[in-house]
Amino acid sequence: MQLENNTFLVTGGASGLGEATATAIVGAGGKVIVADLPSSDGETVAERLGAAAVFAPVDITDEQSLTDALDATAGHGPLRGAVHCAGRGGDRLRILDKAGQPAPLQSFRDVLEVNLVGTYNVLRLAAARIAAGEPVDTERGAIVLTASVAAFDGQIGQTSYTASKAAIHGITLVAARDLASVGIRVNTIAPGTFDTPMLARLRDDIRDGLAASVPFPKRLGRPADYADMALSLLRNPYVNGETVRLDGSIRMAPR
Repeated sequence: MQLENNTFLVTGGASGLGEATATAIVGAGGKVIVADLPSSDGETVAERLGAAAVFAPVDITDEQSLTDALDATAGHGPLRGAVHCAGRGGDRLRILDKAGQPAPLQSFRDVLEVNLVGTYNVLRLAAARIAAGEPVDTERGAIVLTASVAAFDGQIGQTSYTASKAAIHGITLVAARDLASVGIRVNTIAPGTFDTPMLARLRDDIRDGLAASVPFPKRLGRPADYADMALSLLRNPYVNGETVRLDGSIRMAPR
């Protein structure tokens, strides 16, 4: 999929992985819809990126909210792809607490609502818009989802987060097969320990320990690393149905 002069939806585009991806797409000559919460810095990011970007306030878990956002930005150009970065961290709850009491079920539901239901909502609504376009060399567009290495190496306390991210990995091949008939590719990135606002809340010594645990390179992943992979997956017409670990070959310990 050619990036230049084409329009791409980037969810979670106001910060971290999403902001880096939106910036990279514009740098490659594309146009972006920076989709994020109304309370986010999405408007500021879109202004920084100039005329090639537009901000769309959205709640990814809400069908009407996302539909309205796509309608409102339709004038920015026919949608050719999406990179879905929006999501949340886990609740860090063990299945049983120290007193032997089970974790609250609502917390598990809340994580899945954002990370899994939100992902499916973006996938289906973006796919519908992309499918309406004319194919170029048999391809109408490409979608990149975001899982996590927790999908494979979930740690203690990550039951809800791992469940949501493992499900995204599981969806990837099915979605690629499902949308093949309309010429849309679907791939997923599973990032390791990345230097994002979510990780910025940790103490410096914890962050340093995480960086040291990466075999090579011994550092936290950078949002630009994610953006580079996302653009590669959008561009390469023969990569489909894949979940790519982007993690410096780290394998997470049990805790």
